[in-house]
Amino acid sequence: MTKAVSAVGFDFEKKQSELIESKMKRIEYAEDLIVDLTMRVKHDRMYTFDATVNFRWGTQGHVTSEDFEFAAGLNKLMDVLDTKIKKEKDKIQEHNK
Repeated sequence: MTKAVSAVGFDFEKKQSELIESKMKRIEYAEDLIVDLTMRVKHDRMYTFDATVNFRWGTQGHVTSEDFEFAAGLNKLMDVLDTKIKKEKDKIQEHNK
């Protein structure tokens, strides 16, 4: 899985980069299912998190979240992303039966 994380309009603080790295561990179980993951974080009064996941079977998933706090926004995004990955994984497993 290739990961690309970028900040739009600001630079990540060391603490924010470390938080992103630790939260990414949450989806490591799906590394063999995901070709790449692109995450963009925009800050303009609120933090806007935007993530696109490309699965190896050609499906693409897109999730977003917003919050005034970086950590809370990232947590929301990872919750939605985790759910999306599990749904896709279940769909493929169901299809392969």
